[in-house]
Amino acid sequence: MNDSVAAAKRSALHIESVGKVYESRQGRVVALESCTFQVKPGGFTVLVGPSGCGKTTLLNIIAGFDSLSTSEVCLGTQVIASMDGVLQPGPDRMVVFQHGGLFPWMTVIDNVCYGPVIQRTMAPRQVRAAAQDMLSRVGLSGIEQSYPSSISSGMRRRVEIIRALICRPKILLMDEPFRALDALMKSIMHDFLLRLYEAEPFTVFFITHDLLEAIYLGDQVIVMTTRPGQIKQIFDVKLQRPRSHRMLASREFLRMKRAVTEAVHEEAVKAFIAGERELA
Repeated sequence: MNDSVAAAKRSALHIESVGKVYESRQGRVVALESCTFQVKPGGFTVLVGPSGCGKTTLLNIIAGFDSLSTSEVCLGTQVIASMDGVLQPGPDRMVVFQHGGLFPWMTVIDNVCYGPVIQRTMAPRQVRAAAQDMLSRVGLSGIEQSYPSSISSGMRRRVEIIRALICRPKILLMDEPFRALDALMKSIMHDFLLRLYEAEPFTVFFITHDLLEAIYLGDQVIVMTTRPGQIKQIFDVKLQRPRSHRMLASREFLRMKRAVTEAVHEEAVKAFIAGERELA
């Protein structure tokens, strides 16, 4: 058994020397270069870095929405992205998008039920009962027949997360899901997500620009360099679970905040000097 396969068996997600090159009007762009890291089963990994470093490009490769140029990505022992492979999105990798993804013409309950019904992994009556149970457990009883436009942004975010989790994916991919929320609603969403995660840990790969969010939510914070995006540093977060806002003033949290901020600031300065724009 080679080292790559052995690592894949030990990790939910294995990124091995991944690179991405694409052509733009300005010429050849190296978006990602030699990116290597692992996400443990049931782990909560957060990726941070300056704008344009390739965070979303990497998430899109993992999700099967974009191709890669070098090496491969494994989910468990399955290769889900490679240089010569076709794009393969699937229910094993569910994505919660920054700008939302609920179908506006469907009710809340129909949105939540959509994945398992289309995938035929559950009978319609079974998935409807499961959806109602999950909505009830997160305080969303009574809005099942509402449409997304008639509920609050926080409710929509919760519905999107439930819609992803009901499919029981091997990994949940979250692309800055709380970026558009105000500080209070973001705080509420953090606690909501943590309650779900700590009750029954699932594997999470989360992208954010918010360093406090990254430390508060994650077990592992990965800092990327400016373009070409590489892995600059990986921090293990030692905060115990369950997490609470009291931890934000703890010595360990403040220590992590200083270290992660310094690492990201160095790359942000480089990006500013180079005149980087947010292309990824």
